Amino acid sequence: QAQLAESGGGLVQPGGSLRLSCAASGRIISIDRMGWYRQAPGNERELVASITAGGTTNYVDSVKGRFTISRDNNKNTVFLQMNSLKPEDTAVYYCDAYINQYGGFRQYWGQGTQVTVSS
Repeated sequence: QAQLAESGGGLVQPGGSLRLSCAASGRIISIDRMGWYRQAPGNERELVASITAGGTTNYVDSVKGRFTISRDNNKNTVFLQMNSLKPEDTAVYYCDAYINQYGGFRQYWGQGTQVTVSS
């Protein structure tokens, strides 16, 4: 089994910044796409940003220019730098990763970290 452990959530004022981290551990041969999702109360989970093993990134329109996804392949870690935060960014943020352990890729999820943007 592999595990994903998130950190970095919290309470921040509008216009502030947070940096989320998600580290994969366990028996890992390789990791393909990694991403960040979020889910606000009453809403469906949405993909916020993703990054391939080669570094190609993708963002939902609402965060373009404000959020940056990156990864450290040596540490099996993905990051989400969130700037100019807005109250509508408030949600539980989850990371996911497609991890190859025994010859096949499987999607894993983190436990989620709360991000609250409020004055």
